Amino acid sequence: MKNSNYTITITVPQSPEKVFDAITNVRGWWSGEIDGETDKPGAEFTYRYQDFHRSKQKVVEFVPSKKIVWEVVESHQSFVKQKDEWKGTKIQFEISEKKGSTQLKFTHVGLVPAFECYSDCAGAWGSLITDNLRQLIATGKGQPNAFKEKPDILPTR
Repeated sequence: MKNSNYTITITVPQSPEKVFDAITNVRGWWSGEIDGETDKPGAEFTYRYQDFHRSKQKVVEFVPSKKIVWEVVESHQSFVKQKDEWKGTKIQFEISEKKGSTQLKFTHVGLVPAFECYSDCAGAWGSLITDNLRQLIATGKGQPNAFKEKPDILPTR
């Protein structure tokens, strides 16, 4: 299990198109500051949350209503020894239809239990995907300040 990538799957009653559109609206579900374009192939954007986390992602796969993959090209996390643990990892969203619903499989490829940030990052991703992104998919309304509302999912180091 030491090399298992972090993954979580949710199922929603909305269409694959709606799920895809919500994912590309990163500002609507990923708490923090987003700078740059997030909704087209080759786009690059930076993410920052206070002094805890800063990263730069590049959209390396973009298949409408099916799949999005971001490569983390820069990373800095203040709460771990190896500040750039995320660098070179990939954040992947796979969308598929399942019996009248849509399944979203989220995988942070390279985020493995051996990483110092694994527990904190897995907790944050879990909340972002199952709460924030699910709400954006269902209602079209974002919850971009979830960390303020749920500070317990932030690292305490």
